[in-house]
Amino acid sequence: MSIFELFSKRREKLTSKTQDVYQYSKIPNNFRVQVIHIVRDTIGIEDQYNHVSSKIYLEIHQTLCKEYGVFALRRDARTNFEAIFDFFLETNKTEQCLDIIDLVFNVIDHGIRNNSWEFSRTRGVTQTPDAAIEELNYRFKEASIGYQFISGELIRIDSQYIHSETVKPVLQLLGKEKCYSGANHEFLSAHEHYRNKKYKECLNDCLKSFESLMKAIHDKHGWQYNKNDTSKKLINSCFNNGLVPEYLQNQFSSVRTLLESGVPTLRNKEGGHGQGVVVKNVPEHFASYTLHLTATTLLFLLTCEENHT
Repeated sequence: MSIFELFSKRREKLTSKTQDVYQYSKIPNNFRVQVIHIVRDTIGIEDQYNHVSSKIYLEIHQTLCKEYGVFALRRDARTNFEAIFDFFLETNKTEQCLDIIDLVFNVIDHGIRNNSWEFSRTRGVTQTPDAAIEELNYRFKEASIGYQFISGELIRIDSQYIHSETVKPVLQLLGKEKCYSGANHEFLSAHEHYRNKKYKECLNDCLKSFESLMKAIHDKHGWQYNKNDTSKKLINSCFNNGLVPEYLQNQFSSVRTLLESGVPTLRNKEGGHGQGVVVKNVPEHFASYTLHLTATTLLFLLTCEENHT
């Protein structure tokens, strides 16, 4: 089903009442209802005649019950669809709403996509997995909720500009070649840790992703390096092998310094090594800055690699 922007929404934008800043703590009821419509239009209606959809909803319900340590999300529910989405509508815990969206859209992205022919004939299905994900992300932005479902993951975004101009292109480039799968996984893992407020783990995975990308580029071009090389050695090797054009090296001598003193230093000072007697708490804004700095650095290296001769 296509998205129709109602008159009231258009008028709200014109009168500047729509928020520009994302929020992360509230999942409005009307947004939840829109998500349910998207899911039903993509997986189908659960009833006695629709065994394909019923099986999917059963698997989703069982997975959530096992992870939450309960026997049923709603004991009085007549169907698995009803149990899942009545719970989704009623819970006051934002993380549980996000859990359900993350799980259901992973099923759509993989299970439904891999059986698209079967679901194209299923009662109630009116849109494809791609259309469902596109609409979900549109609804997130429309409601000023700072999440997007990208590359099979629900990730938190703090700036639409940074997200559209840096994070999204990085994920697209990392997903283009199999050799970048390690860096891609670690970068997504950093986002997952950030979403779950595990900021030390976020910093660690930022550095892992940065180093994995440099190693993947070395492997791709047959450049020599040691598996235990530090970030500084890997950066120097990238420069020595001409990954960064010479005119950039000469004109912008600070590029090397920026790379060497960026993500690795931030991680080592705040997220790495033993913390000693005093427990270190990495603040959220610091993790956010490191995450975006990592995205910018990865994009820079990937772009250099694409243009390397």
